[in-house]
Amino acid sequence: MMTKKRYQGPSNDRGRSTQKLIEAVGTVIKTKGYIGLSATNIAKEAGLSRRLISFYFGTVDSLIETYVRSKDYWVAAPGNAGDLLKEKKQSGTKDILEAMLINQLDFFSTEEEMQKIVLWQISQSTRIMKEVCEERELLSTHFFALSDKELNGKDIDLRAVSALLVAGIYYLVLHARSTDTTFCEIDLNKKEGMERIKKAISLILKNTYGN
Repeated sequence: MMTKKRYQGPSNDRGRSTQKLIEAVGTVIKTKGYIGLSATNIAKEAGLSRRLISFYFGTVDSLIETYVRSKDYWVAAPGNAGDLLKEKKQSGTKDILEAMLINQLDFFSTEEEMQKIVLWQISQSTRIMKEVCEERELLSTHFFALSDKELNGKDIDLRAVSALLVAGIYYLVLHARSTDTTFCEIDLNKKEGMERIKKAISLILKNTYGN
């Protein structure tokens, strides 16, 4: 008995092609950085015609935006903030923030595409990156509303402390990956270095909440 072949018509072709183009954006970002995001490079990486970018997405920017929005880095990096809020709500916001920051360090250190996207964010002002940053900020709304209640009356600027810790994580990882050198004699390319940074995060938060 002959096996019935699956229909491979226009709708299937479109789905495969759009996915190839979206995945090609990520590959180009990893290999060439954001400056390499041209229609030619993306189409070549996908093994498809440049015309398909216009046909399926309209513009290269629209394709890039589709790729960026398909990557839930800002949700995945802290380890699903929503679940952490539910899981650790009874133990206080210190444990929530500590878990999110350590998850972010682990995630960011292994996600090369996210590293290049962060570099893109701080290197070039674009509508896409501005909107992504604004959406990322919305993710912290629920956490800070909870921490404001917990820390009410205390002279603690948790937003400023969090900003320094997040920025420090980004910079330390990017420095380690791009230069392959130590920073303050700490090597983040080694497990020992990562553990030292995690301990420092925990200590900073302990001292912050202890005031």
